[in-house]
Amino acid sequence: MEREPMRIREGYLVKKGSMFNTWKPMWVVLLEDGIEFYKRKADNSPKGMIPLKGSSIHSPCQDFGKRMFVFKLTVAKQQDHFFQAAYLEERDAWVRDIKKAIHHIDGGQRFSRKSTRKSIRLPETINLSALYVSMKDPEKGIKELKLEKDKRVFNHCFTGTCVIDWLVSSSCIRNRKEGLLLASSLLSEGYLQPAGDTSKAAAEGLSDTPFLDLSDAYYYFPDSGFFCEGYSSDDDVVLKEEFRGTIVKQGCLLKQGHRRKNWKVRKFILRDDPAYLHYYDPAGGEEPLGAIHLRGCVVTAVEDMPDTKKYDVDNILFEIITANEIHYYLQAASSTERTEWIKAIQSVARTGK
Repeated sequence: MEREPMRIREGYLVKKGSMFNTWKPMWVVLLEDGIEFYKRKADNSPKGMIPLKGSSIHSPCQDFGKRMFVFKLTVAKQQDHFFQAAYLEERDAWVRDIKKAIHHIDGGQRFSRKSTRKSIRLPETINLSALYVSMKDPEKGIKELKLEKDKRVFNHCFTGTCVIDWLVSSSCIRNRKEGLLLASSLLSEGYLQPAGDTSKAAAEGLSDTPFLDLSDAYYYFPDSGFFCEGYSSDDDVVLKEEFRGTIVKQGCLLKQGHRRKNWKVRKFILRDDPAYLHYYDPAGGEEPLGAIHLRGCVVTAVEDMPDTKKYDVDNILFEIITANEIHYYLQAASSTERTEWIKAIQSVARTGK
């Protein structure tokens, strides 16, 4: 019986059309031998498939001035395919895994994780993928928390100490030293991600170990809905009676109008149930002026937009493309705030109702 190709990575990306300069959200699945893309995550059959054998990948790709975090995949027949991620870390993760898949298939090898296993000498009996599933178990796995540090709130994450405690209690390891080796492997293979300056510095080689057994080193699962936000400076009272969900993030952004293309300051409130981004008149008013439905949307950073009024501040723009392909353009006050909004919207789009 022929083995099905391994699914290495999957998620929403914005893909450029092959004939026209149109960018549409696609559910993209990276396999060992190719990339499949679907119009929606729930679709059973892909819209297309890109073979990886003989392909090359280029990142960063500067072919499109206003679009950031684009990478280009050139197949053996010299046809180019362009994809846009939401932020830098997401793009780099896709590029890293695609490069590894191309390297293995061009060398006639199956996609594997042997390099990490050899470097930290893990027992062959340890299955990182199965361990990851156990760690995410809602009942018996690692509990995701809301943690605060350095005037920032980290949602859906946990401490390094919690990870080692769980490994010990689950009898996966004999002691905490072995736990550091196993957790470092999970980190290097992408099953865990660092959150915050302390854990990121260690992962980049600035500590004795890539993973830290510390209560102030934060980590998260890559598909958990993690997002980070600073303390809000918006002191407006928010009326919650007409909405069921928890407020995930709020603040003021510039929004481009659909008809006149003019930009206006709006107060935005992001809730997880229902999955909507409501916007209001910042001068006051209890009723929202409108709402953007986020379920199944794609959100990406953009560098610039033609034919729009320029402001004295830099254009720190991002774009939301809804499931029915309506485009919304918003501008944040800083690049950090833009990234925080993108990650928060992504989490609601994945988990909201």
